[in-house]
Amino acid sequence: MRTANLSLPSRAIWLFSFFLLSVLLLTNPVRAADIEQFVGEYEGNADLIRSDGSTEPRDMSVSIEETKDGFNVSWSTTIQKPDGRIKESDYSVDFLPSGRDGIYSAAMTRNVFGHAVQLDPMKGEPYVWGRIVGDTMTVYSLFVADDGGYEMQQFDRTLADGGLMLKFSRLKNGVMERSVETFLQKQ
Repeated sequence: MRTANLSLPSRAIWLFSFFLLSVLLLTNPVRAADIEQFVGEYEGNADLIRSDGSTEPRDMSVSIEETKDGFNVSWSTTIQKPDGRIKESDYSVDFLPSGRDGIYSAAMTRNVFGHAVQLDPMKGEPYVWGRIVGDTMTVYSLFVADDGGYEMQQFDRTLADGGLMLKFSRLKNGVMERSVETFLQKQ
């Protein structure tokens, strides 16, 4: 279509329509190719290695799904204590595009306007974000302690034949506290 023969109002409408269509096509909230490859349910178990070298068996699962505006990562860890007690920890975080390629902000609470926002690490809440680089999705959690120190957790989930390789580490004030590597089978 040639715009040279259009009247000024028609040309303005055509240009606005072209601009609007371009914006809609270029601002896909999460590139489907990024998250689509990770979507699924995964399960496995591992021995968590503590800083003193001792181990603790854990059952782990993760669910990754697309959402309307981004994606959700939900994970669970079950620990069987030596005395027979079972401790289960469950987490679920929605992620939204940050405006930076491959980097996603956590949407863990709502502000007074109803918009999804990050938690406040200065209030003892975790500051969480994620990124996707190639075949690895990483989720980071930063905690600021009451004494001003910090704890940093990192979950690398890398695509592997039949599932995901999970690599978890926890640093406290720069010192490795815990780590684990295991394969999670796609269900």
